[in-house]
Amino acid sequence: MQPDCPNIAALMLLMTSRLEETARSIDQESAGQLLDEILYAKRIYLAGAGRSGLVARAFAQRLMHLGFESYVIGETITPAFGRGDVLIAFSGSGETRSVVDACETAREIGGKICLVTSTPDSHIGRMADCIVEIGNDLLKDADIPHDFEIRQLTGQYRSVSGSFAPLGTLFETAALVFSDAIVSALMEVRHCTLDELKSRLANVQ
Repeated sequence: MQPDCPNIAALMLLMTSRLEETARSIDQESAGQLLDEILYAKRIYLAGAGRSGLVARAFAQRLMHLGFESYVIGETITPAFGRGDVLIAFSGSGETRSVVDACETAREIGGKICLVTSTPDSHIGRMADCIVEIGNDLLKDADIPHDFEIRQLTGQYRSVSGSFAPLGTLFETAALVFSDAIVSALMEVRHCTLDELKSRLANVQ
């Protein structure tokens, strides 16, 4: 091991403490509204880009395990969005172009939009029926483009920005933990058992 190697455990504990702060700051009424939107949705669509997109995909999978009809925007087997459907977007900036486009289309069709973000005052935030704020806008930085696609092309990653290191992934990590907490709440509300979840796990791989 390198002699000047940082204390990994200490960094994990630091991130854990920031996650605890983030969890305590989440508005319970907004989280409850998201829960209701999921419970009463005809179908649930998930959208996100980059690591936020991975969180969205993981959440879609868990919702399917719970028996919900859930889809990921952009997949080849995703059916047409319609009235009565809900689009849940994961976007730290609330400005990612591909996610904005999906939300605008869903709004035009007449569906509901829910946003999990650290920037409620954003393009998607102004369209959303439900907003859950995570991270207290820690992603805001005037020197880094809001648009994920532009950041990818120019190599300006928030996760390696000096102003965020080592906590640049706070939003994605907190969003993943938050989505798992929503899944746990849905299990309780719907009285789901572990056996029911196991019965929906992939068995052809």
